[in-house]
This record gives sequence, C-alpha cells and structure tokens, in this order.
Amino acid sequence: MRAAVLHEIGQDKLEVLDDVEAVGFGPGKVKIRVRATGLCHSDLSAMSGVLPQPAPFVPGHEGAGEVVDVGDGVTTLSRGDRVLVCWLPACGACPSCRRGQTHLCLAGLMNAGTPNFKRPGGDVFGFAGTGTFTEEVVVDAGCAVPIPDDLPYEIAALIGCGVTTGLGAAINTARVEAGSSVAVIGCGGVGISAIQGARVQGAAQIVAVDPVASRRESALRFGATEAVSPDGLADARQRVTAGEGFDYVFEVVGRSATARTAYETTRRGGTLCVVGAGAMDDFFQLNMFELFFDEKRILPSMYGGGDVLRSYERAIALWRAGRIDLEGLITHRVRLEGINDALDQMRTGEALRTCIEI
Repeated sequence: MRAAVLHEIGQDKLEVLDDVEAVGFGPGKVKIRVRATGLCHSDLSAMSGVLPQPAPFVPGHEGAGEVVDVGDGVTTLSRGDRVLVCWLPACGACPSCRRGQTHLCLAGLMNAGTPNFKRPGGDVFGFAGTGTFTEEVVVDAGCAVPIPDDLPYEIAALIGCGVTTGLGAAINTARVEAGSSVAVIGCGGVGISAIQGARVQGAAQIVAVDPVASRRESALRFGATEAVSPDGLADARQRVTAGEGFDYVFEVVGRSATARTAYETTRRGGTLCVVGAGAMDDFFQLNMFELFFDEKRILPSMYGGGDVLRSYERAIALWRAGRIDLEGLITHRVRLEGINDALDQMRTGEALRTCIEI
C-alpha cells in the first residue's frame, strides 16, 4: 500500500512509497482504512527531532476512516464502522486513569516503540504509535473511536488532535471565565481552536497574536476580537487591559521565548496556559521572587487537559450547534502525493490545517 515515510530524523521531505505493509494485527487490534488525515505541526516537530520518535517512520496522528478488520476479543467495533484515530487512548486501569486524568495515561504511547509497518528493507514505525499518512494502519481497539454518520472524515480527523487540544485548553485546563480578557500566541489550527474555545466560554476580549498576516485574518473570522503581530502585543495589552495584563494567555507555539512573553503578558493572579509541544532541551526560566509575588497560575495542557472521549463528543455537539467552525479550519486539501507541498505551506505558516485525502 502507499504511505509517506521519513527515512531519517532531520530530513524535511517525505517519500511516498507503495511497498509499505501495516503489521501487528491480532487480538485486541483493529485495522483502519484511512480516508482523511490532518497535517499537524507535531508531525513537523517529530520529523525535525523536537519530539522524540524512532525512524524510519510514517508521520500522522490525526486520522479518520473505516474499520476493515477486527481482532479477537474486540467487541466494541465491527467492520465498516466509521472511526477517528485517538493517538492517546486511556487504559482505564493505571493511576492516572483511576484519578480521572485519562489524558495523562501513557499506556498507548508504550506502543510508539513497536513498528506499525514494514517494507522489504525493514521495519517502519508510526508516529505516536499510529502513523496515519498511509492507506491502512493497525492500532489498538481503544485508538479507534466511533463517529456519527453526519461527521465528515476530514473534520473527524482534526477532532482527533488539534481541535480537541485547543478547545480543551480553554474549556478544561484554563476554564476561561465569561467576560474575561484572553490572548492567544500562535494561531495555527490549535491556536484557532483555543480562540473558539475562549469564545464559547464567553471571553469578552480575545487578542490573537501571530507573525503571519493570513493567520491573523483567519483568527478574526474564528472569534478573535482583534489580531496583532508579536510587535503589537505590548500595545494591545495596554489598550485592552490598561496595562495590567490579560486574564488568560495561551502559548501555542512550544518555545521558551514565547512562553516567557506569555508569562509577562499575563496579569498578576492570571493564568498562563502552555499548549505548544516543545523540545526537551528548551528551558523556561522564572526567578523565585516573581513566581511567588505574581501568583500567576502556570497550567500546561496535554491533549486538551480532560477526558478525550468526552472532549470529542463536546466538539461534535458544538459543531452541530454551529457554535464552532471546523470546516473553516481546513484551508488546503491535498492528495497523498502532494504532501511535501503541504509540509512547506505549514512551515511558512500559510495553512491552518491541511487535510490529506488518502
């Protein structure tokens, strides 16, 4: 079958091959025919080495499709079921799950070190234990979440990560209060979803911050009350908050420099929500006096900070009610063969989300 493969970490191009085979099918597993997958910045981070991932590997973790086979012991899914791919399923038995923090369950990521594919030349891994830039993928049954018939595959794929992460950061993690002031630094697909989450929560002012003009324009369409470049953030803080700082600031880039800017832009007693996935050797520094004196809450948000299955259901309900715009997130649709052009567009910030049709 066809799949897009990165041969070595650090390369910036994927090779679309037709000699890849999905492996690992057996008890407790399902095989999914991928119909659509989103291109997320985390895929780029894995390719560059910012996020740890063994190679060669098939990127992609935002996917949706139909079940083509089920292994022994799988009772919740059947052939033909429409599903989205959950890259971080909850096991239900670990300490995190028993505490109700199912988004912190690491059981699913344990599969990231097991090859999902093979070629005549050897094993191939799947990003985050999945790998959706391919025609078929084998995953644990818990990674395949049924979706309703009225939900298009391309939207379901985005709900599988970016939408859930951004909405959840605003709703679950930060718990944005009605009437509050919000700044979102980084307005790709996740940042736009955080903006929509803040709007759903009733934020009065939402300032979008991004160096790319097209993304700033998009942010206004999705609910930001104004959009500025990074150079304009200080002026926006003065105008919107009389210099005090925003009630909530979302860092959706994954770099210590922007996290520091976000911290300084947050009011005393306010909330900094760190959503971006950064590198292990990039350190965010605070001095002990400001940490104590400012009493700012620093809240990392992993995968939206809540039960992912409930978050999927909520996103679908909000979409059906017209409260959030998910179709508008998809600014590019490409076939698998055009994936490298889509990668280049994402690197330059031209696309909010690219949907790849498999």
